[in-house]
Amino acid sequence: MLKAKSEKKRLYEVARSSAVEIDTQIEIAINLRYLQNIDIKPLESHLLSVFKILCKMIDNLDK
Repeated sequence: MLKAKSEKKRLYEVARSSAVEIDTQIEIAINLRYLQNIDIKPLESHLLSVFKILCKMIDNLDK
């Protein structure tokens, strides 16, 4: 069970890192003027929610 728990935590960490990468790509697209801030407000809100959920899932596995 311990191995499965550590594997699950690692997968959550990878997913959280991917969310951060998406945020970085959005910032790059804005800086290059492919997107405008107003275009991505709903996406950023959703991305933040996903990030918070993944953080909670990781924290719960540490308990």
